[in-house]
Amino acid sequence: MRWLETSAENCTVHRTLDLVGEKWSLLLLRDAMNGVRRFDDFRRHVGLSEAVLADRLRKLVAAGILETVAYREPGSRTRREYRLTRKGWDLWPAMIALKQWGDRYTADPEGPPLEVSHADCGDTVRAVVVCEKGHGPLTPRDARARPGPSARFLAGADVRGDETRPATDRA
Repeated sequence: MRWLETSAENCTVHRTLDLVGEKWSLLLLRDAMNGVRRFDDFRRHVGLSEAVLADRLRKLVAAGILETVAYREPGSRTRREYRLTRKGWDLWPAMIALKQWGDRYTADPEGPPLEVSHADCGDTVRAVVVCEKGHGPLTPRDARARPGPSARFLAGADVRGDETRPATDRA
């Protein structure tokens, strides 16, 4: 089985990117993971127009990644702030992986503007790939891909056998 023989219509990466793959959505998630909760604070920090910000926040709430919680400052009307749900926090390893890649390839020569460290020992946090049995860190050469239970195949694909190929052989 080759990747190009598999339909990409049911791809979970594609579905994920539909929810969080837009630049502004990822930046809002970055800020939410760093404690930003209020509309005006997101707008000021990320630099979005009110319309675009409201649209992105609405989509993240509709996807169950953020939730709104009421708050009220003394003498003001009740307002809503945005908090990550468990589903939102489950994106934290992906955000750490993006940060790690950016720190390596795109950071200023002086270093990254944000450091994330382990609260107990103070050492830098990093994303690694491990298997469910805890073996790792793994590299692409250590992994194999095969059709999952919901894989759909393109017409005319030869799906005999269970050929798998190292991830580094795939484009």
